[in-house]
This record gives sequence, C-alpha cells and structure tokens, in this order.
Amino acid sequence: MRMFSIAALTAASLIPVGALATEEDFLKSIEGNWTGSGKVLRKLGGENVSVSCNMKSEADASSFSMDGSCRALVVVTRGFKAKVNTSGNSYSGTYVGVSGKPSTLAGSRDGNTINLDVTWANEIYGDRKATMLIQKVGETGLRIKTVDKDPSSGEQIVTTELDLKRE
Repeated sequence: MRMFSIAALTAASLIPVGALATEEDFLKSIEGNWTGSGKVLRKLGGENVSVSCNMKSEADASSFSMDGSCRALVVVTRGFKAKVNTSGNSYSGTYVGVSGKPSTLAGSRDGNTINLDVTWANEIYGDRKATMLIQKVGETGLRIKTVDKDPSSGEQIVTTELDLKRE
C-alpha cells in the first residue's frame, strides 16, 4: 500500500512538468521561417484576394511571436505581428494587423490548433469580435485562419486563410 502511495504521488507530481514540456514542444514546432499563400476577404460580400506571405515565428517555453507580411496584387503589402504568452494551456497576447493598432488575443490549444478569441482594436466587419486559428499541419505546414460573423446573416465567414510551409 505504501509503495502504491509513493508511486501515485510521484506520478501525480510529474503531470504539470509533462504538460509544460508538451506545450513547449508544440511552441517550438511552429518556430521558423514560413512562406505560402492564401486568401483574404477585403470586405463583406466582396471577393477574396489572393496573397503570398512570408513570416518568421520565434518561440520559447512559454511564448511565441509571429512577424510577417502578405502581398496582394503584386504591389500591395501589409504586415502583421503577434506576441502570445502561454500559461499551461491558456494563451493570451496581442495581434497587430492592417489597422496598426493592437488587438487582444485569448484562448487555448486543442491538439495541433491554437484557438484564439480576437477583440479587434477597431470595428471590422460590423463588430470587434472574431476567432483566429493557428494550426500546425503535418510536420512542415502552418495554417492561420480568421473567422468572423456576417452581421446581416449571422453566418460564420472566413476572412483570412493562409497556408504556409517551413522554408
């Protein structure tokens, strides 16, 4: 009985360490230089614009950052940045996109996807709320997607979807 108690206590004390290591491993797996393409919705009811993107992501045990830019129509380039901290499975941080103002991010990771609620600095698509998904795809892929709600229909619309590959 005493041996079981010691083993159970030892195993229980290792759970948080394993959870942190797993989070660190995931963050490190999305670190690197990325290139790819995707689609961006310029306005509700409008057409998607094709973009090509470059991004650098850095990570440590409890945070990651993204710094990138996307080019559309050969001449228009827009930058984006994010800095996200994690405590266990909870993520929070900031995102700066086209507006140049910081928007807040908060969420958690589920498997290979970080699910973030976005509160935009300015009203976009009729409100200030959206969802951002950062998904590791296989060993060399990363998908970044933002989803918003159409204020007139209430339907979810994908406003950005970027598919990137590690360089």
